[in-house]
Amino acid sequence: MSDFSIRLASAKDAEGFHRVEEDAATLLKKEPSLKGIPVPPSSSAEHYRKVIAKGQCLSALAGDEVIGFAAAGRVGRELHLHELSVATAHQRRGIGATLLRALIIDAGNSGLRAITLNTYRDIPWNAPFYARYGFVEVENFEGREHLAQSLEGAVALGMPRERRCAMILFLD
Repeated sequence: MSDFSIRLASAKDAEGFHRVEEDAATLLKKEPSLKGIPVPPSSSAEHYRKVIAKGQCLSALAGDEVIGFAAAGRVGRELHLHELSVATAHQRRGIGATLLRALIIDAGNSGLRAITLNTYRDIPWNAPFYARYGFVEVENFEGREHLAQSLEGAVALGMPRERRCAMILFLD
């Protein structure tokens, strides 16, 4: 029996999303290969309330406490994963993988064609993690301007372009 549950996020989870993202960001701050590279600020609870209201976000809970989340939003017939985070005290227990699998199932059941995201190419819990679930690197952004914009936004925040990548999982 697992000690966490997954459900569709509700507005009351927004504070938890912010808290979990802040906590999970400590891993990026401690990553030796990112020394000197700024970690972007976490999204606010208000931002997450708006994203959650669109109905594509999932929460992982231990009791009533948000311990992980997948924040995503539709872009045409695709779902863009903005953030997948698990609180550090709850990592390495399959919560992130469960959130991702649930997001894939929900997107497929909703008739969406693909899931997209932007991430670090070379950090084990980033692109290599998503690749294990069938995501592949996007090389041509034609028709997916949101990926180019997301990449440019990351670069503008000080993240190195050569280490960032866009990924896609085709669902149909």
